[in-house]
Amino acid sequence: MKEAADERSGGTGLRRHDVRASWKRAHQLGLHPDRHLPRLALSEGEIRRRRVEGPLAAVWPVLLSTLSSAVSEPGHLLFAGDADGNLLWVLGDSAARRTAERAHLVAGANWSEADAGTNGVGTALALGKPFQVRGPEHYLSVAAGYTCSAAPIRDPTTGAMLGVVDVTCRTRDTRPLVLPLVSAAARLAEARLAELRLRRDAQIRTRYLERLVRRRGEQSALLTSDGRIVHAEPPGWLPSVWPQPLREGPTTLPDGRHVVVERLAGEFPSGPFAVYSADRAEPRAHLSVLGRRTARIRIDGVEHTLGLRHSEIAVLLLAEPDGLTARELAGAVYGAAGKPGTIRAELTRLRALLGYRLTANPYRLTGVGADFLELECEHRRPGEVSAGLPGLLLPDSHAPGIIRLRERLRRAAAALPC
Repeated sequence: MKEAADERSGGTGLRRHDVRASWKRAHQLGLHPDRHLPRLALSEGEIRRRRVEGPLAAVWPVLLSTLSSAVSEPGHLLFAGDADGNLLWVLGDSAARRTAERAHLVAGANWSEADAGTNGVGTALALGKPFQVRGPEHYLSVAAGYTCSAAPIRDPTTGAMLGVVDVTCRTRDTRPLVLPLVSAAARLAEARLAELRLRRDAQIRTRYLERLVRRRGEQSALLTSDGRIVHAEPPGWLPSVWPQPLREGPTTLPDGRHVVVERLAGEFPSGPFAVYSADRAEPRAHLSVLGRRTARIRIDGVEHTLGLRHSEIAVLLLAEPDGLTARELAGAVYGAAGKPGTIRAELTRLRALLGYRLTANPYRLTGVGADFLELECEHRRPGEVSAGLPGLLLPDSHAPGIIRLRERLRRAAAALPC
């Protein structure tokens, strides 16, 4: 087989510049044409996960429908893989798949140039363009009997590589229109991704624009998880793409402006996000509860009135700076019959207002002050704190945790040297 590789490297197979350059890269990596097979890089579980969660999940049906006629031909195989060259889908007739298995042309195998030398999948990814590798142009001898026609699939907005699609067959069965067909399938997949992105952007605006208007100051914006601005008020106050990693909380832009970043969908850690301008690097919120039937909270200069249940939750979380689990908080609000699922639903609604200040695992409030925590004796007449303060704490609440907190505050107030 070494002689066969030498014959291929010196024969007509390497007349094309891109193929010669690819062989040189493979040789420099130390790959041996006759003694190497691509790695089986992914487990069955990881293959399934990437098929469902990876960037090609939404466009695999488009690829399949576009290329079904080509794959229906005897001896033809359809591959789709990720941007690293890992094959995720392998389709074709059973005889062709059994033959291909001997060359590790199977789901989970890595056919990047670094792992397999010159081949359709790996070289198309390396060059960033549709490419066909014909028979002896393959670097590995086990693939020398195939012709592979592949095209990369890119993110329609950023241009980043997302994956690759490939149709492979025995060289003797190659059709002249295979590469244009594969290229067209990749472009259709990209068009589908662009369509889905526009639809998701519209959904973000529909779902969160009212919340943005309710919370915003003079400047605000909605961002996707990858940092694209889908709405800004006023337009243009932020760059079209977020200039740094997206993290919740106060942050400073490269030009020195202070902003607050808030994750909008609690069930999705990666976003989407809202961004608000801020007057200082660490804006705080403040809860006023004493003397009120329900709490009032001031956030970013805007006051909001909470319902009784949300008032109880906010007070209980602020009283426990180390945080509370959903079960502990449910017990403090509803008593022994309280269910964690019920309290999680309330916390989701409350987070729509509090944003990044409400964190989980355990649940706690950060960056929020409260009048009931500010027991400063010098501002009160003697006896006023101990006599009046506990009774002023959410007087309509019968939550067990609030009742215990009133007693705790009564004891603390009585101990003050007023």
